[in-house]
Amino acid sequence: MNARIKPPATATAEAHRKALIKLLNQASHRHHLWEVFGDFIEMSAIALANATDLTQRDSREQRYMQLIGRYEPAEQKLFPMMFGELTLAMECGPDDVLGRVFSELELGNSARGQFFTPYHLCAMTAQVNVGDGDHMRELIRQRGFVRVNEPAAGAGAMVIAMAEAMSKAGINYQQHMHVVAQDVDSRAVHMCFLQLSLLHIPAIVVLGNTLALEVREQWFTPAHIMGLWGVKLERGYALGSDMDSSKAPAEEPEKDMLRQDLVLPRREIREEQLALF
Repeated sequence: MNARIKPPATATAEAHRKALIKLLNQASHRHHLWEVFGDFIEMSAIALANATDLTQRDSREQRYMQLIGRYEPAEQKLFPMMFGELTLAMECGPDDVLGRVFSELELGNSARGQFFTPYHLCAMTAQVNVGDGDHMRELIRQRGFVRVNEPAAGAGAMVIAMAEAMSKAGINYQQHMHVVAQDVDSRAVHMCFLQLSLLHIPAIVVLGNTLALEVREQWFTPAHIMGLWGVKLERGYALGSDMDSSKAPAEEPEKDMLRQDLVLPRREIREEQLALF
């Protein structure tokens, strides 16, 4: 039987999302759907991370092989197809695709109090923060970029909405926004990392308890590493902007690019759901 799912040529984000859900259910004949979803997002996150984050590649590759080894060859072929549907859904426009899938499959854990804010509410909150973009443009003029902190990231809906609001205001979020997003749940971290990576948002996604200042894992999006954001954050300027050559970093950017200790200082973390600074 051919397991391939082919949405129409003019497929919408909803069509790709439904195709993703169908593939997840198809892979769940011998496994619990909760486990299949968790394995899918973790393996996809590892595959993206290992393309650029070489410092954590070996341990994550071992984890990937451990996860994929649970499935038979026919089942293994479904996971790249799931990733393809997620990518195509994200290309249809900014949205919390994985958050929607999570909710539609009723995978929420009421005991843990998991609840993903609907994307339209996130979009409204982001629009209030960005406004006409003038305040944000002033911050960018001074430093070259703005920082966004999301201490309860979930699947990253708030950050995605912020990126969309910046785009509507005529600001390139891929060049002028850096994000630190944190969540206590590993599945939320994997979902957030995946979606921010696919939207090419420079970010550090942290697994840990924000209130306890806990950091168990750090996931650097490809945009963070490829954009040399470790250097930008540490030096306090945007590479490529006008600056005194005497203030250029003495170290080679490539050495800073892969550092793992560049999470923003805790004194800059705000208590609000979404902070811009």
